[in-house]
Amino acid sequence: MTFGQQDAVKGVSFDLDQGETLALVGESGSGKSATALSILQLLPYPLASHPQGRIEVAGRNVIEFDVADLRRLRGGEISMIFQEPMTSLNPLHTVGKQISETLVVHKRMTRHAARTRVLELLSLVQLPDPEQKIASYPHQLSGGQRQRVMIAMALANEPKLLIADEPTTALDVTIQANILQLLKRLQQELGMGLLMITHDLGIVRSMADRVCVMTEGKIVEQGDCETVFDAPQHTYTQKLLSAEPKGVPPIHNPHSPTIMSTTEFGVRYATSKGWLGMTKHFDAVQPMQLKIQQGQTIGIVGESGSGKTSLGLGLLRLIESHGQQYFQESALHGLSQKQLKPYRRHMQMVFQDPYGSLSPRMSVQQIIEEGLLVHESAQTAKEREDIVIDALAKVGLEPGLRTRYPHEFSGGQRQRIAIARTLALRPSFLVLDEPTSALDMSVQAQIVDLLRDIQEEFQLAYLFISHDLKVVKALSHAPRVTDHFHRDVVRYFYFVVA
Repeated sequence: MTFGQQDAVKGVSFDLDQGETLALVGESGSGKSATALSILQLLPYPLASHPQGRIEVAGRNVIEFDVADLRRLRGGEISMIFQEPMTSLNPLHTVGKQISETLVVHKRMTRHAARTRVLELLSLVQLPDPEQKIASYPHQLSGGQRQRVMIAMALANEPKLLIADEPTTALDVTIQANILQLLKRLQQELGMGLLMITHDLGIVRSMADRVCVMTEGKIVEQGDCETVFDAPQHTYTQKLLSAEPKGVPPIHNPHSPTIMSTTEFGVRYATSKGWLGMTKHFDAVQPMQLKIQQGQTIGIVGESGSGKTSLGLGLLRLIESHGQQYFQESALHGLSQKQLKPYRRHMQMVFQDPYGSLSPRMSVQQIIEEGLLVHESAQTAKEREDIVIDALAKVGLEPGLRTRYPHEFSGGQRQRIAIARTLALRPSFLVLDEPTSALDMSVQAQIVDLLRDIQEEFQLAYLFISHDLKVVKALSHAPRVTDHFHRDVVRYFYFVVA
């Protein structure tokens, strides 16, 4: 397969039988998704093309299909679960309407019959309270629930082949396990083939019958899972199997000054109006105490909905919070947004999805210098450019890349840009909200090493939010665990529960 003049996929050959699970494994840019999208002819044609080869489904070459044939194929014989359900689902339509659409198009069902089938599908994927969820919008569901909706949509017409493109990448570990168990059960019940695209080798071990390892658009090794994992032949496969976040955090001085501290700190959301106009509330973070010192990392671990991100946003005063909060020795509680502005440059955040947090309309130079324009407006353009160049160098990116835009970078490079944006303001405290969850294993290790080096050089305080215990272990200091996040004070490490 070719994009313009670039060969994105080169001479890939594999087969998949009914009821079998095949995994395509490789890092970002290896050609996994391009290969899968080719099966359904979902690439941006005519920019993309297939100069040679065949894609056969039940003996027919998909490349030769006309529009009507492709419409019958997509969602009928073959369905696909995409990586990010929040962007794959239409935010303007209810869950029920989006699932029923495929039933109406392919099976010509009436509105009433489609609704009945949608409720059956939501029950099949074990979505709680289907009668309520059918009328919900995507933003009203958790990440795991949205992924279940995507699975229900993909299974609506009982396809012969299901393509799952990184279906659990951004989900918590326990939700990942639930989704994978669900896919395996449904595959067995429906007898369909499953093409699993992932960079997570743990998922491959538990799910796949056979595995194809891809890099630079080529399959460099394939075979049954046991053989490939126990005796990998290709150096790239060996590299993938050995790549994971390792090491220990920098040495922390327990007598370092305190950067952030709280007393009875919590976050509460208004949910609805009750009787007599009284507002009902939900405590996302129940009253707690927290202390983070200079050069220290505290890990916050838990499932979706446990309050991890709410805690981080609350500490940065990006959402309303209550209780006492101190930055160094200055009280932040009770300050207006205008009064908080001098503290903003010292408290920064790196978000989970770098592509979503970086403006696609701004160059890297503009993205990184934006904070400087807000907080140091007296600087000259040359001074800002020098700071941007220095920040890029600190995260291992070439200064010449500053004229490019986010879409021109890989996921790992975009996350480095997001980190550079925070470093340009020389902060003291960073909230890192799942900064590695959407990245390949080897890129995760690079970002963890980068964060560790930056912390050691600048003695930054980190609040590191994650669901991956291996990543937290590589960054957090002296971990101790508690399951009473809302009551107990823990010196270094919190285990957050819903």
